[in-house]
Amino acid sequence: MSLSQKEQSLRQLIADKIAATPNQRISFAEYMNLVLYHPEQGYYATGAVNIGSEGDFFTSSHLGNDFGELLAEQFAQMWEILEQPKPFTLVEMGAGQGLVAADVLTYLHRQYPDCFAALDYIIIEKTAGLIKKQQQVLNQLNIPELPLRWCTFDDLPDHSIIGCCFSNELVDAFPVHQVVLEKGQLQEVYVTTITTETNEIHFGEVIDDLSTPQLKDYFQWMGIDLYSGAYPEGYRSEVNLAALDWMNTIADKLKRGFLLTIDYGYSTDRYYLPARHQGTLKCYYRHRHHDNPYVYIGQQDITAHVNFTALEWQGELSGLQTVGLTKQGLFLMALGLGDRISALSAGNQQGQAIAGAQDLIRIMRRRDALHQLIDPTGLGGFMVLVQSKGLSLEKARSLKGLTIPPIV
Repeated sequence: MSLSQKEQSLRQLIADKIAATPNQRISFAEYMNLVLYHPEQGYYATGAVNIGSEGDFFTSSHLGNDFGELLAEQFAQMWEILEQPKPFTLVEMGAGQGLVAADVLTYLHRQYPDCFAALDYIIIEKTAGLIKKQQQVLNQLNIPELPLRWCTFDDLPDHSIIGCCFSNELVDAFPVHQVVLEKGQLQEVYVTTITTETNEIHFGEVIDDLSTPQLKDYFQWMGIDLYSGAYPEGYRSEVNLAALDWMNTIADKLKRGFLLTIDYGYSTDRYYLPARHQGTLKCYYRHRHHDNPYVYIGQQDITAHVNFTALEWQGELSGLQTVGLTKQGLFLMALGLGDRISALSAGNQQGQAIAGAQDLIRIMRRRDALHQLIDPTGLGGFMVLVQSKGLSLEKARSLKGLTIPPIV
């Protein structure tokens, strides 16, 4: 089946879903969920997702092993802070192609064998296409008795995890509701079907009353007054209610330990600036971004920035405590990325002199990758939120990644 046939099949599926509703429309959140996560036709389910330097987008783990290895340094310290539990459970939520898992497992096996011996590594992934890719990568690891398994949240009993749940660029891909200010009222964006003269299926938008009072309550909870006069007519933004449910679920599963969330986003006051009147929704297709979620259906990624204030506050309501919020660049520098840059700057890696031009090119490429991880205008500007449960704040705040890194 060609890509165009796949897209047509998904368009028909969505059109049928819309036709089955009383008002011939679905919320944008439901539309986004279908195009990304439909178990047979969605972007993440079919294998259409293309991650990497030549794909639709790339993540920190595509710049080499350093990101996963530095996370492993933090996980090893968490194991110590938690008094070396066995099992020590790491739950990676949304593991992409499995690159972070491969780097974390390999590094802990090599550098922290006692921690590795206590490890229970769980991947929670809802799409079969990505699970297959992860298994292909992780089955190649030359590690006997790999402590690795795939689960759903439903498989995990409440209050069963002692360790760390973590994600990297996951929450930005949760389906979001889109809201808009029209004539002084908060309204919602719905998706409806438009059939052309040639019977092709296209989708358009309808603006109407909110599908749930949670959307209005959300802005009151966040302290955002959309009716203050500061927000222009037609102001549009997103609300990620799925992220709040996700936070509740993790808090229920975690008995003692940490939640580590890495993603791009803002605090509430920056997220809902009046000047950000078109919101943060972006589509990624073949490493280019645009603003139209109604093209390349099932073939492109759709994301929205994360409201980290909402994650903090919902976590606190769910029994988590906020340990710290920092930037990825600072977090990785505190975990030792600066030492890695210094070793390269000295022109001497692992005590070996540069042999020739090929070595120099390799070192220059590695330096560039390390600097991309901490670039404040790119990956280094991502937010890192650390929350905890069952620990004193004093213990939780001793995490190395939250210390002030040295200047290199």
